[in-house]
Amino acid sequence: MNTKVRKSDMDYILIHRETVLPNRAVMLFHGLTGSPFELKKYAKFLYDNGFDVYCYCLPGHGDHPIDIYSVKEEDWRSFANDRYKELRKNYADFFVGGLCLGAVLALNLAQENKDITGLICLSTTLFLDGWTIPWYNFLMPIGLYTILRYYYTFPEREPYGIKNIKVRNTISKLMSKNTVAMDNYPLSSIYELLMLSKKVRHNIKKVHAPILIIHSLEDDLTSTKSAKFVYNNVSSFYKEYIELKDSYHLVLYDNEKETVYNKTLEFTDALSYKRDITLKELQSKK
Repeated sequence: MNTKVRKSDMDYILIHRETVLPNRAVMLFHGLTGSPFELKKYAKFLYDNGFDVYCYCLPGHGDHPIDIYSVKEEDWRSFANDRYKELRKNYADFFVGGLCLGAVLALNLAQENKDITGLICLSTTLFLDGWTIPWYNFLMPIGLYTILRYYYTFPEREPYGIKNIKVRNTISKLMSKNTVAMDNYPLSSIYELLMLSKKVRHNIKKVHAPILIIHSLEDDLTSTKSAKFVYNNVSSFYKEYIELKDSYHLVLYDNEKETVYNKTLEFTDALSYKRDITLKELQSKK
């Protein structure tokens, strides 16, 4: 499926001045029903440390809330692959990462593109088995595989993926204004996430890129089963798994966010060359 390219007002792109380009870049993908807003501080941190950063709003998100009901996992895969192909040729080192759905998309990209420098997988959601999920698990078989999935939604509720109470209250207020993310999970979008996750699990051996996996022991949406499955089954020559003990799902905003930021920088610095490169130098390498 060819996804129509659209310019979303929610895209968040940080590019250094055109006369001197960093030799490296990172493309980040947000979570299900989220937006690039949830990656904003993380993206700025990477930019300040010498990366060009690209955070795109995924199909079905951002522009019109009703779009989430018709989006397919093929749309996400096609969109991510198109953006990657468009950008990869401009950099010597190119990292791909994401949170939740975004981490699953990053894995899918690595299965199809062997020139990714490294993967950053945060709260990878291959299974919906977090501690806030079981109360409605009995509905899944009925809703997911019937037409009911287009009519039912699960409301976003406490703890909103955040253990830190102060930050949680702030996010809750922003969500009530619809400035951060949707306040519910349409069952149809959960179905598409699970279909994408199934594909990624089936092809996990095709991932050869170095990978950093960070997951919370208390993730309320997806247990460490997802992260451990990735770690135990990828074909990467270098892989690192970090388990957080004082966070929930949104690790970029919770109690151990500094650990996530610093571990990301350690990982990317170890795999990339930080020298800036001029446009003329870049063109001479093509």
